[in-house]
Amino acid sequence: MSEQPRRPRKPGKPYRRPQKDPVRLLAFEALRAVDERDAYANLVLPPLLRKARERDEGFDARDAALATELVYGTLRRQGTYDAIIAACVDRPLREVDPPVLDVLSLGAHQLLGTRIPSHAAVSASVELARVVLGDGRAKFVNAVLRKVARDDLDGWLERVAPPYDEDPEDHLAVVHAHPRWVVSALWDSLGGGRAGIEELLAADNERPEVTLVARPGRATAEELLGEEAAVPGRWSPYAVRLSEGGEPGAVEAVRENRAGVQDEGSQLVALALANAPLDGPDRRWLDGCAGPGGKAALLGALAAERGAFLLASEKQPHRAGLVAKALDGNPGPYQVITADGTRPAWRPGSFDRVLVDVPCTGLGALRRRPEARWRRRPEDLDGFAPLQRGLLSSALKAVRVGGVVGYATCSPHLAETRAVVADALKRHPDTELLDARPLLPGVPDLGDGPDIQLWPHLHGTDAMYLALIRRTA
Repeated sequence: MSEQPRRPRKPGKPYRRPQKDPVRLLAFEALRAVDERDAYANLVLPPLLRKARERDEGFDARDAALATELVYGTLRRQGTYDAIIAACVDRPLREVDPPVLDVLSLGAHQLLGTRIPSHAAVSASVELARVVLGDGRAKFVNAVLRKVARDDLDGWLERVAPPYDEDPEDHLAVVHAHPRWVVSALWDSLGGGRAGIEELLAADNERPEVTLVARPGRATAEELLGEEAAVPGRWSPYAVRLSEGGEPGAVEAVRENRAGVQDEGSQLVALALANAPLDGPDRRWLDGCAGPGGKAALLGALAAERGAFLLASEKQPHRAGLVAKALDGNPGPYQVITADGTRPAWRPGSFDRVLVDVPCTGLGALRRRPEARWRRRPEDLDGFAPLQRGLLSSALKAVRVGGVVGYATCSPHLAETRAVVADALKRHPDTELLDARPLLPGVPDLGDGPDIQLWPHLHGTDAMYLALIRRTA
């Protein structure tokens, strides 16, 4: 039997080592940390950026800005991108490995949420997949993203979002990338109307400005306005906003702890409590939930101007440490303690002013913590409710007759705001609700009162809530 001649081998493409893109690799690492460790992007990203700068001299401010946009943009639009990716794969999205889904989401954001050219967005994402997932799954990423690239965001939303007339809440959830239950809760808090809820959801997806606070007696807004990229705050006399590119760490007053980073809504809450009318002396103030210390630092500075003492209490030791750091150098008398506000370490009726900025779902700060919208569940409200009620009840016992308690949350959800306050007023008939609106002169759109609800789309702040309650007997 004669031997068959061998067929010549077709020359194949030589193996090419995948190219590591430090920007996209960093963004992927941040998303994995958010997913695997329930971390927050605003805590994970800064050390990753710092390491990248130390490791690679070519990693500059533009790279840091792109990495930041990729991480935050992907997290904000996660629900929208999930709906689009689901239309491009042949299996339920839950069956796609989370690391693969992160690469797909990063690619979708580059395609649909940035000005990066489509071919560059796809090729860069496939290259990232080769590095972190391997060649096999990189082919899957390539196939899916090429489908995503066939249309723009508006075209995709027409295909994957249900019509508004058929299901308003689900339409808004997909178009504006919020869970349906969050859309419903925010809509209830706003009081109805399509325009308002669309403006609010859109504002939640905008990158928030960095706002500084000049701590009274230690720094002034005028001093901070001398910094590059600084513009006046909208409402607080102590607020200064940094335009895009402004770096708080470069501000001397921030480095010296005479100023800090603080949303203007938080500043307004502290100012309203500090300016609330009292019957009697004004010597002892309490911040009953002081961590991480922003409001405590402002209250401490305001108290010092009047010769008042501030007690800042925080249950968690590490957060109490942050409070102590924020208050370090305060010009007036203060003390920081580690204590549970529901088991007071002070005698009843000891304080003239009390603030309780209670733990909550954080639905008012979705601009800053976009992953929170996907992490929170409706049942979380049941977990927070007893604590919120307990802290407010303890605060009302801690204030003297004629003194004022400020109840604040960084959530506009009615179950965490007005429902808690209404319950406290029933349980404590020796109290009355004050009209907080006159204490924020010049701030528009504060509603019918007497409490205050701030909004990102109306005030450019986090959605802070404040009710002021006076003890009458």
